[in-house]
Amino acid sequence: MQYRTFGRTGWQVSEIGYGMWGMGEWSGSDDRESMAALERAVELGCNFFDTAFAYGEGRSEKLLGNLVRAHPDKKLYTASKIPPKNRKWPSRRGYRIEDVFPPDYIREMTEKSLQNLGLESLDLMQFHVWEDDWADDEGWQRAVEDLKREGKVKAIGISVNRWEPENVLRTLRTGLIDAVQVIYNIFDQAPEDRLFPVADELNIAIIARVPFDEGTLTGTLTKDTRWPEGDWRNSYFVPENLNASVDRAEALRPLVPDNMTMPELALRFILQNPTVSTIIPGMRKLRHVEANIATSDGQRLPDELMAKLREHRWDRTPTEWSQ
Repeated sequence: MQYRTFGRTGWQVSEIGYGMWGMGEWSGSDDRESMAALERAVELGCNFFDTAFAYGEGRSEKLLGNLVRAHPDKKLYTASKIPPKNRKWPSRRGYRIEDVFPPDYIREMTEKSLQNLGLESLDLMQFHVWEDDWADDEGWQRAVEDLKREGKVKAIGISVNRWEPENVLRTLRTGLIDAVQVIYNIFDQAPEDRLFPVADELNIAIIARVPFDEGTLTGTLTKDTRWPEGDWRNSYFVPENLNASVDRAEALRPLVPDNMTMPELALRFILQNPTVSTIIPGMRKLRHVEANIATSDGQRLPDELMAKLREHRWDRTPTEWSQ
């Protein structure tokens, strides 16, 4: 495993981290299988784990807490997220911060997450949605400063809404944000335009989420793919999105080297960017943990291949189904 500096915190984090949404509430989640996968990740050098209260109403946080307590001799970095009080993903223009992240609620949810984790302090607490119009609000600013001063959290981050990487730039210049979690992958290259340069300027960590475009970049989806009733992916991969996504993946397939899978190619594309501090693929099975972590070997993709991959940029805007 290779390690990178997590922005101005100075933490040395594994460049392949662990996204824990799938083990919180997706269909097919099994806590024993999840814990086995988490243990294997630690064994292979993974030390950054991203969860959220909304992932199973604390279920995922509890799994992470169990993992941390099982390894008192290792530094495992814990990251969680405060859900929007109105429980609406993503945020929309015009939402008021007092309806989404009022100061008392920020503290309440941080304490609930700590209780679920069974820990006295979180390394990183993130806002699960955001509007840059909230940048100058003193309520959230005081709340996060108080939580850091009291030692309940060590750093503060924002998980940016889907396909809105620039909806945080003013907030970053408040000096209160240590990390940004953003969708970045072969299709979603827009963070490179404005977000990454500001992150480099201010030494803010970048967490790359959704590296496989919710499964599209695994190359396993078809236009007939369906999930069990209640699975989030049914509402995301509506026919309009599923059909376009499968077509995009098929157009990419000829570029996958003979000795490589499409998921490996997807991760290596992201690792090529030094601004990225860590990637958090969702993983529930041992074979996924082992395959994903194996990409952290310091090997670079050829420049010619990178140039061809850049041609697959897919700029999208939020829709009713993009969540």
